[in-house]
Amino acid sequence: MRIAFIGLGNMGAPMAANLAKAGHDVAGYDPVAPLPKGVLPACSGALAAAGADVVITMLPDGSILRAVAAAVIPAMKEAAVFCDCSTVDVESARAVAAKAQAAGLGALDAPVSGGVVGATNGTLTFMVGGSEAAFATMQPLFDIMGQKAVLCGGAGAGQSAKLCNNMILGVTMIATCEAFVLADRLGLERQKLFDVVSTSSGYSWVMNAYCPAPGVGPKSPADNGYRPGFASELMLKDLRLGQQAAAGVDADTPMGALAAEIYRRFVEEEAGRGTDFSAMLPRFEHRRRGS
Repeated sequence: MRIAFIGLGNMGAPMAANLAKAGHDVAGYDPVAPLPKGVLPACSGALAAAGADVVITMLPDGSILRAVAAAVIPAMKEAAVFCDCSTVDVESARAVAAKAQAAGLGALDAPVSGGVVGATNGTLTFMVGGSEAAFATMQPLFDIMGQKAVLCGGAGAGQSAKLCNNMILGVTMIATCEAFVLADRLGLERQKLFDVVSTSSGYSWVMNAYCPAPGVGPKSPADNGYRPGFASELMLKDLRLGQQAAAGVDADTPMGALAAEIYRRFVEEEAGRGTDFSAMLPRFEHRRRGS
């Protein structure tokens, strides 16, 4: 396929590189980031998109997505697919999909889970909203960039799934870190806590695959000084998007709201910015009840 890839940051660059490595013709554009190996340069997003079968975007937020879509969609050939892999608000995803469909294009919102490691290794999970026809066009590319792609429903369903997933992730990380600190103060060894919880009712992906305690469980950012695999500020962004979505549909999400506030304090008032979201563990280590 001829592919345009717009947004070549920490996530977009390895995703585009994997498509090029698989033999696809990939033109890339990013106003700041360098081009990954195998990706051909374009002077603008619109020039990258001209003649492409698929345009993939990986962008910071909904306002930038809307601006890029406004510039790119008019340049796309009829029946091409616009696939946004950013994590943005549901309203922006639906607005961009409507604009693409009005121009005779396929449209997908396909945010990802798996972080930079997943993008590099081609093991991402894609949560997808849009039509079955557009999904079928993208499926071979999802197979290159990831290990699983799930069509969740119509426009915005991918973003909805991502925000729900990451609300669970953020809440679970906080609870897991709290439990390790409580175990420390009760005199229970961390490894023993892991051995019990990882095989009992406290089991979770956070505990079993991404343990926030250094030297416990499989290797994770905790074993690398909490250098980010998924940065705390990105978790804050997703939790805020989840709260925005909850407000829009009058959903009561008290745990999600509390997680958003805890990560807000961690990122904006403490030392969390630039650390992995599992760095909540050392944060709690230095706190006392009610502080």
